[in-house]
Amino acid sequence: MKNRYDVLVVGAGGAGLTAALNAKESGANVIVLTKEYPTRSQTCMAQGGINAALGNAGEDSVEDHIANTLKSAHGEADPEAISFMCESAPKAIEWLDSIGVCFSRTEDAKVAQRALGGASASRACYAQDYTGLKILHTVYDRCLEADIEIQNEKYLLEILKNSSDGVCGAKILDIRSGEVEIYEANAVILASGGYSRIYDKNSTNSTASTGDGIATAARAGAELIDMEFVQFHPTGLKSCSILISESARGEGGYILNSKGERFTKELAPRDVLSRAIDAEIKKGEEVFLDIRHLGEKLINEGLPQERKLAKLYENVDPVYELMPIKPVAHYTMGGIKVDRQSATSLKGLFACGECANHRVHGANRLGGNSLLEIVVFGKVAGENAALYAKQNGQTECLEVDTSSVIDEIKGYENVLDFYAKREHLGDLFYKNVGIVRTKQELEFALREVQDIKANISKLGVSDTSKVYNTNLVEFIEFKNSLDVCEVVVKSALAREVSCGAHYIV
Repeated sequence: MKNRYDVLVVGAGGAGLTAALNAKESGANVIVLTKEYPTRSQTCMAQGGINAALGNAGEDSVEDHIANTLKSAHGEADPEAISFMCESAPKAIEWLDSIGVCFSRTEDAKVAQRALGGASASRACYAQDYTGLKILHTVYDRCLEADIEIQNEKYLLEILKNSSDGVCGAKILDIRSGEVEIYEANAVILASGGYSRIYDKNSTNSTASTGDGIATAARAGAELIDMEFVQFHPTGLKSCSILISESARGEGGYILNSKGERFTKELAPRDVLSRAIDAEIKKGEEVFLDIRHLGEKLINEGLPQERKLAKLYENVDPVYELMPIKPVAHYTMGGIKVDRQSATSLKGLFACGECANHRVHGANRLGGNSLLEIVVFGKVAGENAALYAKQNGQTECLEVDTSSVIDEIKGYENVLDFYAKREHLGDLFYKNVGIVRTKQELEFALREVQDIKANISKLGVSDTSKVYNTNLVEFIEFKNSLDVCEVVVKSALAREVSCGAHYIV
């Protein structure tokens, strides 16, 4: 099966759908492929808000937004890219408002804003504590309205190239049928998400955040940068790693230890706060998030999801009880290197969202800037991919073997359980490649990853069926995550000095 499009978008979260919408509006014939479903994407888990210097909740300025972002980045970001993103923020909110995102409102009907960590003002525009979900669903609706083709349960296997080493499409596994398909395109946009799930259950992220797009792009020759920078969110629920949004602290929540002491600044940048909580836990203390003093009315109106999550997953009601928490892997600043046009080092390949590194987050992302990035640079990626497709026309892909990848994996032995290895690696990374790192622990983690890779042919799948073989899909995800794990550890070892989320002792 071979299909031809102007622009192929891989990933249907906020970044991918925004890119698709803008590519379509630029005149391109667009298709979106996603391994899950758009409404399950990681964007829906972004709760707290999207930054823009509107000044609706007090004095603020674009200059302050830029300064806060630069400070949080610890010198590892591009000041011009940050300025572009922050200057574009008010128009991004205006666009989201115009397409129907139902932001919470002030008494005078302005978009409501709250404070998040590291911000000098109440800058995060929010929709209760469902901000990402409301943005995602609205952009998805606009894509459907624009008649953009979206195909679900399509798994990226390989980036395809033409004779001049440019990108011309992708090899895709149709999960439902088990068939391998070829999609040719004049331009490809990767919007496939981050890699926090290499930490397995010690992550707030969807099980789909295994770094597929990043690993696939790297195999095709794209450049990766800053892969050592992994942000740990300070307030994951202790027993399950479910995220309790920064909005809970933005509304005035406290961080307490077992003695009931507030031992840190609740709205400090995430890397600082995560290390403070981690140090307290290592002393033998339990750590809690306390929002009881905010009152039931405010919690139900502004933080309804946090209350539901705490009751469902931790069996505590935060109106009356403390929420036990721990820092967990949340966001990956590293990714595919892109320029200001969202173009990668491969001709015809663009990237946006968490899989891309636009150098706007540096060593530590500022809360509220991830949703902003996907809207601002999703637009950039979509427009520039459409322009590239128009200017460069059709180029035929090199001859592709549609069966070799799957056949190779099905030839592996099923001697060892890769699910057990995945869990082991997640726990090891949380301990050795986590909030605080040492050279010795990093070297041990690297040896473990390389040992698993060396024995990958013994970790095959047990399910040999063709249709809906989730065992096979999860194994391919595991293989991709191993490639990502190796790069993360090597990058961490190469950076011998602490910087933001990379803290080495």
